[in-house]
Amino acid sequence: MVGFYQSFLVIALGGLVSADSLTDTNICISLAEQFCGKQNTAVRKEWGELERDQRIDYTNAVLCMQQQPQHLPREKYPGVRNRLDDFVATHVNYTLNVHLSGLFLPWHRHFLWLWEKALRDECGYSGYLPYWNWPLWSENLKASPLFDCSDSSLSGDGEYNPEEQSLSGGTVTIPRGSGGGCVRCGPFKDMTIHMGPFDRNLGSFTELPAPGFAYNPRCFTRSLNNFVSSNYDNETIVDRLLAATNISDFQMVMDYWPARPDGVLGVHGGGHFSLGATLQDLFTSPQDPAFMLHHGMIDRLWSTWQAKDDHRRFALNGTNTILNPPNGTLVTVDMQMEFGVLDRPRSVGEAMDPTGYGYCYSYS
Repeated sequence: MVGFYQSFLVIALGGLVSADSLTDTNICISLAEQFCGKQNTAVRKEWGELERDQRIDYTNAVLCMQQQPQHLPREKYPGVRNRLDDFVATHVNYTLNVHLSGLFLPWHRHFLWLWEKALRDECGYSGYLPYWNWPLWSENLKASPLFDCSDSSLSGDGEYNPEEQSLSGGTVTIPRGSGGGCVRCGPFKDMTIHMGPFDRNLGSFTELPAPGFAYNPRCFTRSLNNFVSSNYDNETIVDRLLAATNISDFQMVMDYWPARPDGVLGVHGGGHFSLGATLQDLFTSPQDPAFMLHHGMIDRLWSTWQAKDDHRRFALNGTNTILNPPNGTLVTVDMQMEFGVLDRPRSVGEAMDPTGYGYCYSYS
């Protein structure tokens, strides 16, 4: 019987693993987890599709995570003060491996799933992870149900900070946003964040830089920036992303726009830079409650692109190091991804299909 299930799982996984590599643990993966139908597939919805009470349920679960005790040891991670911070610190710890690299998409897919699972298991959340459909609100972020400062939003803009500066990159200047100060409205008003900020000069990083995991309490800030969202997260660029014919083209539009190595911001950076300093911090950006919804949209677009044909489902490109240096190790389906205290290591192959390995989710 074991031999039958080994052969069955090899076929089910499209040859991703060999029969010899299947352990008893692999065999114990239930068929329900391997095959998703309407009866067991979760549907992640756009924030605006949710009823008001459903949005509040989600933000209440996030607030609950901020009240739960951390799992990481305080003596090693002094900036970790609650369960949400476990996720922030994990993101910090692996930033130099999982950004602008071949691990970006699969690592963040599993990271989001772990967050969704924690909300449900630890804070009684009955829904699934929503996503932020950028083009719907790219012209006017304040008008969106995500950032309108209502009690069913993710809070909104910060107070106006006259010291916020425009940002220059190459030949492009990104004007400052409309806020820049502390967020004083919505469910996350007066929220305190605990780690960062980190330097933005990515080219200088070979190991985790200061401040590391130091405790640095300060207010949660936002600065809504319609210039960024309308230029880098609009429908035209999203369509260009989905029209990519190979994974390297897909990654180019994701990380750089215009779609060339000297581009300024791709759709990924566009979302981060649309909301100001907290979300702009590459290392500690999960401190902004919008982070998970922003990456939910990225995962949605990746899963849509993957589903176009079988050749795209397991397409990989890049290394396991930020900016894909020549000495980086090429990513394969067998490469292990680390999640620290959040979960056991997972292979890249396990994260390549949102309808497999127990994920069983889709997007509206």
